[in-house]
Amino acid sequence: MKKILLTALLIAQFALHAFNQNFTQKARGTDHKNTVHEYKFSVSTTFLTFTNFEAEETNLHMYEFHVGYSITSKDKIEIKIATWKLYEPMGIPIWDPLFQEEGEWYPGRIRESGVGIAYHRMLWKGLFASIEILPLKKTYLDVNNHKIDEGFKLYTSYHLGYHVRLFKDRLYIEPQVHCNYWPIDSKGPQDFEEKESNWNNYFLFEPNLFIGVSF
Repeated sequence: MKKILLTALLIAQFALHAFNQNFTQKARGTDHKNTVHEYKFSVSTTFLTFTNFEAEETNLHMYEFHVGYSITSKDKIEIKIATWKLYEPMGIPIWDPLFQEEGEWYPGRIRESGVGIAYHRMLWKGLFASIEILPLKKTYLDVNNHKIDEGFKLYTSYHLGYHVRLFKDRLYIEPQVHCNYWPIDSKGPQDFEEKESNWNNYFLFEPNLFIGVSF
C-alpha cells in the first residue's frame, strides 16, 4: 500500500509540473515545435523497477522495459519486456481491506515473464493513451522457491497519462493511470487457485510513473 500511495503522490507532483511547464511556455511565447526534437527511438521503464529492495515477503522482483519506435509524431509502437513474482492475486482492488493482507497470500510465488507489444498515441499536447498486450509464462514456486508447475496468462493494460518533456525531450517522464485485464489465465495448483478464485481477472486504476530516454 505504501508503494501505491507513493506512486499516486509522484504522479500528482509530475502532473502539476507538466501543466506548469506548459503555462510557462505559453507565457514566454515559446514555439513548442521549434524547441523539441523529434526522436525516433526510446527506452523506458516504470519506477517500480527501482523499488526491489523491500522485505522479501512482499518484494515483487519486478522489472519492466519498453523499447519504442515513433512511426509519426503522434504514434509509437513498443516492444515490452517484463517479469515479476506475485505473492498474492493480481485482482485484489487497491481499496479492498484484504489488499496486501497476509491471509490472501499464495503458498509460494508465481513468477510471470514475457515479451509483448504496445501502441502509444498522443491525443492532445502531452496527453496520451496506450494499449499493451503481454503474453506471460507462469511458473509456480513453493515456499522454498522450487518450481512445482507452469501456466500461461495473456495480460493486457489500457493507459491514460501525460508525457512530460525534459531537456528537449531527450529525457521524459510519464505519470499515468491504467486498467489491467487478463482474459486468458490458465489454472494452477489447487492451493493457489483457492486464493485466485476469490478475485476478478482485472485490476482498475493502477497509478504508475515511467521514466524514459529518447534518441
